[in-house]
Amino acid sequence: MSRTAIIAGVGPGLGASLARKFAEEGCSVGLFARSRDYVEMLAEELPTPAVAVEVDISDPEQVARGFERVRDELGPVEILVNHASGATWNGLRDCSTDEFEQAWRVAAYGGFLCSKEALPDMLDNGGTILFTGATSAVRGRGGAVGFSSAKFAVRGLAESMARELGPKGIHVAHIVIDGGILPSDTDVDSPEEYLDPDAIVESYWHLVEQDRNAWTLEFDLRPYVEDF
Repeated sequence: MSRTAIIAGVGPGLGASLARKFAEEGCSVGLFARSRDYVEMLAEELPTPAVAVEVDISDPEQVARGFERVRDELGPVEILVNHASGATWNGLRDCSTDEFEQAWRVAAYGGFLCSKEALPDMLDNGGTILFTGATSAVRGRGGAVGFSSAKFAVRGLAESMARELGPKGIHVAHIVIDGGILPSDTDVDSPEEYLDPDAIVESYWHLVEQDRNAWTLEFDLRPYVEDF
């Protein structure tokens, strides 16, 4: 039986690879993005039913409407990937209050809103909620106070939810992406130093398939290099 997954925060990189992987595994997929153009094209190429939804995940009403559309067209949500983040690459002196707040709203508040919307579907039959983290979730990055603080908040949210929801049959996990992701539209000099998004998503799917007696709360992924 097909499962319904929502990926909150889809672009041409890791978000698109997640959508393709979940569709290859037979999932119907809801694609949330601030702009509908790209996700509409992506939805058309997926081998399973997919819905592209323009959603600002920091807006509770838009999140609720997005989930309602996915439920109407694809069914109850069984998998949620909170993947969006607000990249604010400024230190304390240069980061504006608006930039700082927006980074938190997209990553932490958006993950909170999406998780709350998914929860009623999962309480009866179980489910999986995954959070995309970063090195900055465990080690603050210099010159990125907004991004780092938001990713720390996401990690705390995921850990708290895991302890609350695990006994109810809902697997919550946090994935630390410890390195740069190979860009989809730019050539790089040393691609071996980057994580391949198509390799990353294999680990996401492993979390979905894990037996309840051996659930993972958190792991990190990084490219292998000689000076590792």
